[in-house]
Amino acid sequence: MVEAYKNGQLKEVTENGVRTYYFENGMVKAHGPFDGKMHGEWSFYRKTGELWQVGQFEGDIKKGSWIRYDRNGEIEKAVEFKNGKEIRL
Repeated sequence: MVEAYKNGQLKEVTENGVRTYYFENGMVKAHGPFDGKMHGEWSFYRKTGELWQVGQFEGDIKKGSWIRYDRNGEIEKAVEFKNGKEIRL
């Protein structure tokens, strides 16, 4: 079943093993490899289109390096995840 916002904009599309989520305004919200679960590197964006964060998943669980950016594109926070939990470095 394809879900859409009230304005007709699709909420998500999966093509060639990549899932893309959209905001109601049509801008990309997030995208990355998908085989029924999120895996590999995913990118997340603000409603205005700027990159917000990039991180790794394995079976829908956060793992490895995650970087969050501020509105100027500067690194705001960099963390590591193991088994879905943030690890202190």
